[in-house]
Amino acid sequence: MRYLLTLALCLPAAAGEIVILNTGAQLAAERVERAQGIVRLHTATGLIELPEATVSECLRDDRPSPTTAPARHPATLPAAPAATAAMPPPDPRALINDAAERYGLPPALLHSVARAESDYSPTAVSHKGAIGVMQLMPSTAAQLNADPRDPAQNIDAGARHLRDLLLQYNGSTFKALAAYNAGQGAVQRYGGIPPYAETRTYVERVVGGYYRLSGETPAKHD
Repeated sequence: MRYLLTLALCLPAAAGEIVILNTGAQLAAERVERAQGIVRLHTATGLIELPEATVSECLRDDRPSPTTAPARHPATLPAAPAATAAMPPPDPRALINDAAERYGLPPALLHSVARAESDYSPTAVSHKGAIGVMQLMPSTAAQLNADPRDPAQNIDAGARHLRDLLLQYNGSTFKALAAYNAGQGAVQRYGGIPPYAETRTYVERVVGGYYRLSGETPAKHD
């Protein structure tokens, strides 16, 4: 019934009757019948039945039938607008390069963190709930006023967080990475890299990746 109702509303009114609904909508009908609480509208598209309670009034339509517009040749029809090409997703590697430059970090270090954390995946979620490329915990992302599911915001916030940790630990890459992985409280409690196998493996992996990417000579453990 809704399909027929939509067609009737869109059709030009022909000589016959106009049915006005309680909503204010108007329906054009060639003929209208009422029976047992039902209003039947005979239209050019078929029969519409409406509850009588939904009809406000019926008026005679004395307007002349509209002249049918001549059909246009298909060649004169306006061309359909071209579909807008979908924008490709941002490249995490390019975002990391931009963030490294923005916060004065070695790009190789930030890339190594991204590889160790999520292998550059914007959709990665750890078993602890860390999200995205830089694996931000929701609480950390909130402190940095970032949406962790947005790759650009995630990488920017992760770079800021690492920069702040490096400043806090006077440039100690090992302590900063340990705090990035295990939290600042753990680093403070143990006075350096905490004795967690996961954290120690993480720090060695990131540092090793940094030296491979940068070509620098490994420094002594700080």
